[in-house]
Amino acid sequence: MSETRIKWDATKDRANHRKHGVSFDEAQSVFFDENAVRYFDPDHSEDEDRFLMLGMSWKLRVLVVCNCFRESDSVIRIISARKANKKECEDNWSA
Repeated sequence: MSETRIKWDATKDRANHRKHGVSFDEAQSVFFDENAVRYFDPDHSEDEDRFLMLGMSWKLRVLVVCNCFRESDSVIRIISARKANKKECEDNWSA
């Protein structure tokens, strides 16, 4: 059984960082947050199943990371990442 790896496209990473101020290097840390929440994203899953991961990064920012998973080679591919908005945080972590 192979270990799951996290990958991304370098060009897309640079574009995402310019647009959202979040690097994919930071975004990958969300996958190690024990309290992160993962949602299926039916609106963007035409060609492949996509998911949204909401969790805390190593920079202590709550991020939303769009990703897909390829079982054939055990790879999580990051598609985009941005800071979560107030409503997303409240919907997931309000008491």
